Amino acid sequence: MNKYLIDRFPIQEERSLFTLVENRTSYSFEMCELNLFETHESVENVNLIFDHFVLTSMLSGKKIMKLAEHESFEYLPGESVILPPRELMNIDFPEAKLGNPTQCIALTISDEVIQKTFDLLNEYYPKAPTWGQWDIDPTYFHLTNNKELADTINRIIRITKSEHGKAKDIMVELTLKEMLVRLMQTQARLLFEGSYHQLSNNNSLAAVVKYIKENLTSKIDLNKLSDKAYMSRASFYKKFREVMGNTPAQYILKERIKLAKEQLKSPSFNITEVCFACGFENLSHFIKSFKNEVGMTPKAYQLSFK
Repeated sequence: MNKYLIDRFPIQEERSLFTLVENRTSYSFEMCELNLFETHESVENVNLIFDHFVLTSMLSGKKIMKLAEHESFEYLPGESVILPPRELMNIDFPEAKLGNPTQCIALTISDEVIQKTFDLLNEYYPKAPTWGQWDIDPTYFHLTNNKELADTINRIIRITKSEHGKAKDIMVELTLKEMLVRLMQTQARLLFEGSYHQLSNNNSLAAVVKYIKENLTSKIDLNKLSDKAYMSRASFYKKFREVMGNTPAQYILKERIKLAKEQLKSPSFNITEVCFACGFENLSHFIKSFKNEVGMTPKAYQLSFK
């Protein structure tokens, strides 16, 4: 899966730092606070805790994150971690040094704006009856940024850097709400990636995802997807995009590209074979779609594994 990076801040000069370990610069708004943390020396067992729900994103360097009831994990640029209020983070910085610090942002968000977003979605854009309520799932706390989520985080950073006056708070709040929606869509995709088999008997969206994954190598009749969801085609398309962040056709394309990437790791497959084995109907469409999604041609991607 591609990782989408968050914009870095300029590295602070040593004389402007209060501390070399988790030096903090804060930008406060009515509904959130954006914190930039920089660590300029290798150190272990640094504790960090926030009073509000927090979304953190790595900008540069590497952390080893240790959370209660979870195995420790590497935390790298292109990734985000969400945590509930008062969750203790114990962090190692194995590679941080002067001139090449570890940078991370932490965006603490008020309960008010989170609840307002949930209420708005559940009232005006409810999921289908078997698809559940809009909510943030604490199970999926360590995320690889996708384009949509990274874009909203980056917009908040750019507003912070460039806007002034009362309009700044308004723009941040609106972007925060979009970011929360993108976060829930990202979690929905993770949920159905990992649990569609178990959920498919009781959740019609999981049944659709299961059908797509089992039929990637052949033509998929989009009308069958809405039938499996027990919805009209128009309603199904609308609900699918709201929950998953992509149209059904976009989701199918991304899944086919993902399958192609796995096959291209083997030098024994040629590009044409992979194209048709992954459900594409012509080679030029496959090459163009692959390059748009991955950033390189299928052949270049395959050669990168030699």
